[in-house]
Amino acid sequence: MDEKMFCFQCEQAANGCACVGNAGVCGKSAETADAQDALTGALIGFAELLVELGQPIQPPQALLLLEGLFTTITNVNFDPETVRQLTEKVWEAKNTAFATACPAPAPVGDYDMKQLWQEPDEDIRSLKSTVLFGLRGMAAYTYHARVLGYTDGEIDTFFCTALSTLAHEQDKEKLFQLVQETGLMAYRVMELLDKANTTTFGDPEPVEVPLTIQKGPFIVISGHDLYDMKCLLEQTAGKGISIYTHSEMLPAHGYPELKQKYPHLKGNFGTAWQNQQREFEDIPAPILFTTNCIMPLRPSYADRVFTTSVVSYPGIVHIGESRDFSPVIAKALELGGYEKDTLVPGMNGGSTVATGFARDAVLHHAGEIVEAVKAGKIRHFFLVGGCDGTRPSRRYYTEFAKLTPPDTVLLTLACGKFRLNDLPLGTVPGTGLPRILDVGQCNDAYSAIQIALALADAFGCSVNELPLSIILCWFEQKAVCVLLALLALGIRGIRLGPTLPAFLSPGVAAALQQKYDLKPITTPEADLAACLGSHAAD
Repeated sequence: MDEKMFCFQCEQAANGCACVGNAGVCGKSAETADAQDALTGALIGFAELLVELGQPIQPPQALLLLEGLFTTITNVNFDPETVRQLTEKVWEAKNTAFATACPAPAPVGDYDMKQLWQEPDEDIRSLKSTVLFGLRGMAAYTYHARVLGYTDGEIDTFFCTALSTLAHEQDKEKLFQLVQETGLMAYRVMELLDKANTTTFGDPEPVEVPLTIQKGPFIVISGHDLYDMKCLLEQTAGKGISIYTHSEMLPAHGYPELKQKYPHLKGNFGTAWQNQQREFEDIPAPILFTTNCIMPLRPSYADRVFTTSVVSYPGIVHIGESRDFSPVIAKALELGGYEKDTLVPGMNGGSTVATGFARDAVLHHAGEIVEAVKAGKIRHFFLVGGCDGTRPSRRYYTEFAKLTPPDTVLLTLACGKFRLNDLPLGTVPGTGLPRILDVGQCNDAYSAIQIALALADAFGCSVNELPLSIILCWFEQKAVCVLLALLALGIRGIRLGPTLPAFLSPGVAAALQQKYDLKPITTPEADLAACLGSHAAD
């Protein structure tokens, strides 16, 4: 493995096992993978030192841990040089912490990631990998909250202690407990980000988003970071440039402080991340990537791609901490946009999509929903969403949604929503409620949980007793973070696909199935029948 990569952190792991050659399925080179392993090892060593010092972690140290973990998420950074530069920053911070400590601690070196990847006990490797990948997803969400000014010292400390534990703990029971603790902290992280987003931008409101791109200059902004969105909207105001969201940025339209304050936020361009190479073909506008998922660029649009935050790609203009998007604006004016209005339809051919059905919007109708359930007008709720991806088997989620009866409601979130968010499923008969409710981004699983908890409270039962089924699609480490949070809250019977993670050993997978009734998806027909049958008596 000295010259070959080893990576099994995402759903597209080669042959369902791991990417071990010169490049990953995602397009990441072995050089980049090696640099990311070195960065992760440096972060673990840094965390070990901070734990040994026993002092409160300082904001710059916490931010560095977040940036480092975020950088290693799938489809965030393809540039080994920027990864190495960040590793050097970790070393500098570590040396500073060591030099200023009194009394001087014992030296702590970097952790060698080969120890983890070559761990002979597959259950230990699985448990540690699950924690690490969950921490990477948590880091992304914590970072998004942090740039909006929201922090939590206990969350920062947990990153240190959890990373440090990975270096030395070999007890399976303790590692399984750490997995559960990671899930609980992941829930707290999503709560923090929800507070940051809603306090800053208001509670999301339902909105119908057009998929038609108006003629004239425009910019497409992709990713998750609402702070980056706000900065771009501020800098383009009054310049005759329209802004269009892409993929996970779609829910930005639901926030009043973005949609209502900036009328040049016009609509959404395209669908989920994995279609970008086709949808961006010769696009007459720049694309700004704020987070994952950026894919290997094609020549037809590579000259108009920009990155910011932790995203990096070799040879591409990067907008640093200043968030000065002048180069993006200049490129938009240079390219000029389409000469006439152009429809870029949804996955199922739709011309608009709805979003903004977060907890505040849905629970505003809680009384109506409860009465509709009691009156037999709503039989069942489904949460169908998560990360989208490239496998043809992901058509499962579209077919599942199409098969759901008209007296059921579908909550959806994350980029997996594009598999069903423009299906013409209409409303629940006799209620006027849309059958498809887009809760938001992947981190808005927190909002979906609040909806479920409120309904459970209204019916005087637990979430597991509700006529609710959760069918998740996963792809990368933020989905791992969300899944761990759901499991840690004791939510049972989740169906996960399109495959179970490669980093789950048979032993760990069996333990999760036994404790939480975690199930792999099968067929839309069989799973739908099982979901409805399990609550037939409700």
